[in-house]
Amino acid sequence: MLAATATADHAFTNFHIQPLTSTLGASIEGLDLSKPLHPKEISAIRRALMRHEVLFFEDQMLSPAQLRDFAACFGELHVHPIRPHVMEVPEVALLQNQWAVDDSGNWRADVTFIDTPPMGCMLYAEHVPATGGDTVWASTRVAFDALSQTVKNFLMPLIASHDFERSYTEARFRRMDLGSERFAWARRDHPPTTHPVVRTHPETGLDSLFVNPAFTTAILGLNPSESRKLLDLIFDHIQQPQFQVRRQWKPGTLAFWDNRVTQHYTVADYAAAERVMYRVTILGDKPFHRPG
Repeated sequence: MLAATATADHAFTNFHIQPLTSTLGASIEGLDLSKPLHPKEISAIRRALMRHEVLFFEDQMLSPAQLRDFAACFGELHVHPIRPHVMEVPEVALLQNQWAVDDSGNWRADVTFIDTPPMGCMLYAEHVPATGGDTVWASTRVAFDALSQTVKNFLMPLIASHDFERSYTEARFRRMDLGSERFAWARRDHPPTTHPVVRTHPETGLDSLFVNPAFTTAILGLNPSESRKLLDLIFDHIQQPQFQVRRQWKPGTLAFWDNRVTQHYTVADYAAAERVMYRVTILGDKPFHRPG
C-alpha cells in the first residue's frame, strides 16, 4: 500500500493509495471529501489519477454541492446539454435507470462530441441495487501499448469524427419527453467534431486510443466499410479483460476517472432495481497527437 501525506493549515492528513490491478484502478483511503482539502492533497490526488487512471473513494457522505466543489478543484465543470440535473446545482447530473437517458450496456468515454472533451469525470453512488449494476473501466493507454508497432504507426496519423447524435438521437429525446425543439437546440449547439484516433496525454505525454462506440462515427479518409471495420477492431481490442478494472458500487462510493485514457461500461444486470447516481464532468483541452 502506498502512502501519501499532506500538511494542511492546522492538521496533518495521511491517506493511502491501494492499487487494485496491475493495469489501472486504485482505492484512496483516509480522506473525507465533504471537507475542503489542502492544495497539496489535491495535487497528490491528481498525481494518483495520472498513475492509476481510475480512483475510488469509499464511505463518503457528499451533498451535490460538496461533490461539485470537490470536482471544481480539478478544473472547469461542464453542464450537460440534455441530462437531468440536481435543482440549483446544474453541474451535477442525475442518473437514474428508470429514465431513457440511462447508458447501461454501452461502452463510452464521456462527452467526446465537444472540441474540449472532459479531462475527468466523477460518479457518486446514492442508491444502488442489492446486486448488479457494476461499472467496468478499460485503459485505452494500456490497450494502445499492447498493439504492434505496425498497427500503431498506421493509426497515429488518423482523425475520427465524433457526433452528439450517435447516442442522443431524436427518438431518444422523444422517449425522454424533452421535445423536438430542445433536440434542435442541442443539435445546433453540438455539431460533429474531430479528434485524433491516437491522443497524446497533455500531462503524462503518453499515447492512448481515443475513439469510443458512444460518439465516434467514422475515421476520415476511409470508405464507410473500412471505417466501420477498423473502428470495430479497435473497440473489440480495448474491451479485452486484461485492460479492465471492475467495481461493485456501495452507497457513498465515489469514482474519479481520467476520461482521456479510459472508457467505461455499466453492466445492465439489475433489471428494474433502482440505481441513483450523481455525475460531475471536468472539462479538458483539445485533443492532439504529438509524434514521437
